[in-house]
Amino acid sequence: MAGLAMDGSNPDVDVLDGINGLAKDAPEWLNRAMKYVGEYGLIAGLAVLCLIAWWGARKRPDAPAALAGLVWAPLAAGVALLANIPIRAVVERPRPFRVHAGLEVLEPGKTDFSFVSDHATLTMAVGVGLFIAHRKYGLVGIGLALLEGFCRVYMGVHYPTDVIGGFALGTAVALLLAPVAQAMLIPVATAVGRSPAWWLVQAGGPAARRVSGPVAAVPPVSRTERDEDLAA
Repeated sequence: MAGLAMDGSNPDVDVLDGINGLAKDAPEWLNRAMKYVGEYGLIAGLAVLCLIAWWGARKRPDAPAALAGLVWAPLAAGVALLANIPIRAVVERPRPFRVHAGLEVLEPGKTDFSFVSDHATLTMAVGVGLFIAHRKYGLVGIGLALLEGFCRVYMGVHYPTDVIGGFALGTAVALLLAPVAQAMLIPVATAVGRSPAWWLVQAGGPAARRVSGPVAAVPPVSRTERDEDLAA
């Protein structure tokens, strides 16, 4: 990968120059906004999305299983970032602005290696993890991850293949380890649902805490309904 980046005629560099060229022609306020969004904003947006998904999952009858799936999303991102450490150490690809002159670099202080992108890895792992637990929120999360990848190239801090590699790594970790993670997290979520911290797992008060599986408890029959059944 590092050798590919040295040749300015390859498609990777051509796409980098094309996307980063947008930053050269953009107003300063837009570049400042893209820098903030690409560095912090989209990750914060994914965190808010996870909180919204958690709030809704607490109301489901299968809340422990649903919450276990949502917890896996940020955990998958952490595992993927750890997996990226040896990948970066082996590939040792320099940042594009250290190899190619003339780029509009919005975040010039980066001193680590470029392949694969941590931001792309993290955001896609969260997005795919959310998709496993809840498709609607997952699609939004994957959309935010794709936007993150665009921002990293726009900022001049990553090659497109750095971003694609991050997407692949985040997706692989989130998908391949999901069954093992679910098997470990569901018992934990169920135990928390029966503890004094039950509100983290289930909404609705003590009645909801008695739901221990995917099927909700049958509501009690009222006296009026019982009298009608006897009359029949």
